[in-house]
Amino acid sequence: MEKETIKPENIISILATDCGSTTTKAILIEKQGDEYRLVTRGEAPTTVEAPFEDVTKGVLNAVKEVEELRGRILLDENKIISPQKDNTGVDIYISTSSAGGGLQMLVAGVVKAMSAESAERAALGAGAIVMDVLASNDGRMPHEKIARIRHLRPDMILLSGGVDGGTISHVVEMAELLRAANPKPRLGANYRLPVIYAGNKNVIPEVEKNLKDVTDLFIVSNLRPVLERENLGPARDKIHELFMEHVMAQAPGYKKLMEMTHAPIMPTPGAVGTIIQVIARNENISVVGVDIGGATTDIFSVFKDPYSGEPVFNRTVSANLGMSYSISNVLAEAKLENILRWVPFEIDETDLRNRIGNKMIRPTTIPQSLDELKIEQAIAREALRLSFIQHKSFAVGLKGVQKERTISDTFDQSSTGETLVNMMDLDLLVGSGGVLSHAPRRHQSARMMIDAFLPEGITQLAVDSIFMMPQLGVLSSVHEKAATEVFVKDCLLHLGTCIAPVGTIKPGKEMVTVKLELPEGKTYHETIPFGEMVLIEAPYVPINAEITPVRGIDVGNGPGNALNTTIYGGLVGIIIDTRGRNPFVLPTNHDMRIKKLQAWSQAVKEFEN
Repeated sequence: MEKETIKPENIISILATDCGSTTTKAILIEKQGDEYRLVTRGEAPTTVEAPFEDVTKGVLNAVKEVEELRGRILLDENKIISPQKDNTGVDIYISTSSAGGGLQMLVAGVVKAMSAESAERAALGAGAIVMDVLASNDGRMPHEKIARIRHLRPDMILLSGGVDGGTISHVVEMAELLRAANPKPRLGANYRLPVIYAGNKNVIPEVEKNLKDVTDLFIVSNLRPVLERENLGPARDKIHELFMEHVMAQAPGYKKLMEMTHAPIMPTPGAVGTIIQVIARNENISVVGVDIGGATTDIFSVFKDPYSGEPVFNRTVSANLGMSYSISNVLAEAKLENILRWVPFEIDETDLRNRIGNKMIRPTTIPQSLDELKIEQAIAREALRLSFIQHKSFAVGLKGVQKERTISDTFDQSSTGETLVNMMDLDLLVGSGGVLSHAPRRHQSARMMIDAFLPEGITQLAVDSIFMMPQLGVLSSVHEKAATEVFVKDCLLHLGTCIAPVGTIKPGKEMVTVKLELPEGKTYHETIPFGEMVLIEAPYVPINAEITPVRGIDVGNGPGNALNTTIYGGLVGIIIDTRGRNPFVLPTNHDMRIKKLQAWSQAVKEFEN
């Protein structure tokens, strides 16, 4: 049955759900006057697995809670009433999903650092978990690749390779490997595995000959039509389409859910990436978003390409860096001494290892004491730091591009293949996930993000209050105005602004002078020495700021140059961080380090009673 299409300007109420692996979250958005606002939310256990094996049961339970909290009827037995009539039902219902393990993909290309990396970017940007990246030059023998393809059982495969008119033999070789492996999908025994081909258009006949009769093959435009340009849109769109038609159709209850929704169901991470891109485009800013979960940490970014000036979106998944199921892997990757450096009290190394092991064994527990909370937040700093390192190494300019260079370029270290992440250009840093969104004090969230990401210059800090970015991402595809209004006014908790001068000088020496015109006619005018953290309490309003660094120190207008700008306070306020960047170094002396950590915590009221 064709759903009635409602014009965006006529939409009064919106119901949105996110079907997570454990919890299904529902939000109700209503038009109040001329703006859209979050009204209420509800949640219920996800029911995709036995004994229920019907995802819609969890959805209806979450909607039932919203219905009770709002005090108006949204359901007619097992159906969501739509469109809204006489204060009953909603105009549209939309959903995202990561239940059943989300979207799991295998990507393949010719050159690991070029077409295979572009394919990985396309898959990650669409919200997939990339299980493996195969390439002609990845060092594995053909039989090893075939065994790997058979073992993985992905939801779909993305095959790329060669610029248009370029290499043919290597692309054919990858297609032949897929044919030999004859891969089976993870879900559903009675359908063929979807394969998307986004490579050299001259190879399409050979790819069809090899794969059309053993897979469900789809052809889209080349990911790298020329070396100098990526064209990820068509592949990402096809991934979303197949996620709906194939993957979701095989999961228990999803056919019913697809019939209920007014827009295609999106993978949860893909929807988060969408709202991050919408905000970056509408505000013309650079954004980094992070979602730190129990098993994985996702990082999203939008930075301008230094050559084209165009905004570039990237997403990475650190699959084994999380705060519960993967917490022991954070210890293994970060090393004990790096976690210990953030713990602001004496602790025995064996005791710390045992506490981390207990968290992995009992992943749903929460800290029971202040010391346990401090340890958890120390681990979070390292999980975020390592995930961001991985993200920066992936968010790079296109490799393989030849560029004409001038003499001035000789002194410019940035080049193709260098990271696009420029912290001095970062305007907004958004955190989400339990350890950030639900920290007992907002100061703690701000400190964790500052310590892990080391923002430079002037950066606004915010957290997602209840992790509704996925629902707003899918909403932005239907009603962008409603999505952005709710994102700014109800989703984001504005923590404040971090002022972080870049460079290092001798401890105790004056580093920066900050002059602020605060509300109610108040002013702040202080010179802060190197190695300090200072908090100025200020609400989320525009504040005129004059920031003057000493010689050789940069706050965003070049070394030694003063910066006159407008900044914002927030729930925490304005944090001035003069601990230095490039490098940032904690004291190596054990007692001095603990003393400094405690002083910084006290300065930003991180653990006040």
